[in-house]
Amino acid sequence: SVKIRRKAVERAIPCLTSMDTAAALIKSLRSKFTKECTELVDINYMRDERQVLRFVKLSGTQNDYIYFNCFHQHIGNPEGLAVMLSDRHLGIGGDGIVLIHPSDVADARMEIINQDGSYGGVSGNALRCVAKYLHDEGIAPDAETVRVETEAGVRTVKLIKQYGEVTAATADMGEVKLEPAAVPVNIAADKAVNEPVTIGGENYNITCVNIGNPHCVIFTDDVDTMRIEEIGREIENMTSVFPQRTNVEFVQVINKNTVRMRVWERGSGETMACGTGACASAVAAIEKNFCDINCCVTVLLNGGSLEIEYKPDKSDVLMTGPAEFVFDGEIAL
Repeated sequence: SVKIRRKAVERAIPCLTSMDTAAALIKSLRSKFTKECTELVDINYMRDERQVLRFVKLSGTQNDYIYFNCFHQHIGNPEGLAVMLSDRHLGIGGDGIVLIHPSDVADARMEIINQDGSYGGVSGNALRCVAKYLHDEGIAPDAETVRVETEAGVRTVKLIKQYGEVTAATADMGEVKLEPAAVPVNIAADKAVNEPVTIGGENYNITCVNIGNPHCVIFTDDVDTMRIEEIGREIENMTSVFPQRTNVEFVQVINKNTVRMRVWERGSGETMACGTGACASAVAAIEKNFCDINCCVTVLLNGGSLEIEYKPDKSDVLMTGPAEFVFDGEIAL
């Protein structure tokens, strides 16, 4: 055994001398946990019983997040919780988790953690769902509008009801930023619109937009044949171009007020929908004169559709879409 270990060390070959160690390593590698999302536990102050957390599952255009009300419960390691619970086989399943905190400037503050434990900026679909939750739980006092504090500032959401129940909402997504430094993207231009780049040996024209998150929009004649996973992952992690990584939207123009979009989300991979991505796609289509500036742009997603209104002279975006309750429950950790 000494000779085996010595030879392994000399040749930089991993050496495991027991099956339980090998099994622990395999479990660790498969778990998707990293040093960024693993909780450091002080063994002197370990809990002597499981912590029970209540949650609710909500869906906005099938962008499904797991929501935790943090007004009355504390979550110590949200990064690890997101990795654990987002798994659709071993967890609850979702595109990530959303924490709803008290706020001094709005009805509540939302915090998004992606499937990989990284923090998101603003999610338009989650924003509408948070507004619905705050209304349904009686936290937001106003029956018509809800104000939510996000990483990009306070956003106002107008609730849409059917038979007295909130089924959809219109969210003011705030200011559109096209300047490269504001996205951020390392491109030498006044606006990051229709800029040529080479990715994986292939040439693309990209339009980059920040609407609370960085987005890279690529127009294509057939969005369904695009190699989303391959191209999306490569662009997301091109930190020489996108220093904060980026979401990637692949967009096909249907007509002057309709586009079809698939999305590769930063930290989550391809999802059924992305609210800020839909906004970025509509903005890019209008900036490139593919869509009419005087009407709402319908963005068709795998999870449904969103209505986007963009007025360049006002430099902000309105997004209308569904907000649906899925189920609630509790989990012991």
